[in-house]
Amino acid sequence: MFRLKLLAWYDLHRRDLPWRASRDPYRVWLSEIMLQQTRVAAVIRHYHEFLRRFPTIEKLAAAREASVLAAWSGLGYYRRARMMHAAAKHVTRELDGKYPRTSRELLKLPGVGRYTAAAIASIAFDEPVAAVDGNVERVLQRVSGTRLAAGPVWKAAADLMDTQRPGDFNQAMMELGATVCTPRAPACLTCPVIELCATRGELQGGKKAVPQRKKEIHYALVHRGGPGRREAFLVQRPQDASLMAGMWELPEAADKPGEKPLFTLRHSITVTDYTVKVWRLAALPRARGKWIAADRLDRIALTGLARKILRHTGILSHDAASSRSWLQDFSSCQKAKSVAG
Repeated sequence: MFRLKLLAWYDLHRRDLPWRASRDPYRVWLSEIMLQQTRVAAVIRHYHEFLRRFPTIEKLAAAREASVLAAWSGLGYYRRARMMHAAAKHVTRELDGKYPRTSRELLKLPGVGRYTAAAIASIAFDEPVAAVDGNVERVLQRVSGTRLAAGPVWKAAADLMDTQRPGDFNQAMMELGATVCTPRAPACLTCPVIELCATRGELQGGKKAVPQRKKEIHYALVHRGGPGRREAFLVQRPQDASLMAGMWELPEAADKPGEKPLFTLRHSITVTDYTVKVWRLAALPRARGKWIAADRLDRIALTGLARKILRHTGILSHDAASSRSWLQDFSSCQKAKSVAG
């Protein structure tokens, strides 16, 4: 009964997501990697652009890592991109371009864990294997009315699995958790399996959410040129950095160059909320860096925060009007910058 009700609901109410239009294993794999710890809305934008640049696994395997990171920029957790790149090379070079078709074999690929292997195998290859992510775990715990540990929750998912439509069943479970059985204020009245649910609401006694830390950081924005040739001064993170190794960002502003920053924005990474203050500089900072043309910025591996700042200014933008407005605002500093360059 649970399977029938859930799948009937999914057939009528599932979201029209681009990766659901195909069972191509490369596209399924890409979407599953991107969706790890990232909102669906953010993934949709990057999914289309990533496929435009790397439409096949062979294209991805042949690409430079810097190009892959550039396409991934803005999604965060860059280790996922590096592991996917490594896995693409493994499939094309060691497996002659043939995808592993079972969850057991998929687990051998770099960056593919138990959930991802099961999701790819069930959706792309119809393997009747359960996939348990945070959404599925929450649904199972509420339906059973029990806080299930890792082992029992995977068994519960396997026991419920619809072996005729395994990929759709796994996606239906995830869809239910993402859109109806949400972490807070679940929409129980619209739930297709409410009659079979032991909890019918939030399960009490769960772990308390980790409080967000707050931190203030300062960056220097140095820019030069006109509409025909705009450049931004960026620095590269060390190749051995623990986070975002080798990626490009704005130099930090060691000293506040004025009383008021150019602008302030918010940025969150895992459990830290950053207040980001961006200061305008007319001369180069002490940091070692490089001038990078605006028309190349979307092809280098920018950190997500650097991309956000540069888009806010219009330096990184496909909107010409936005860029012109920013350039006019910078006109008073251009002579000084030209001397500095």
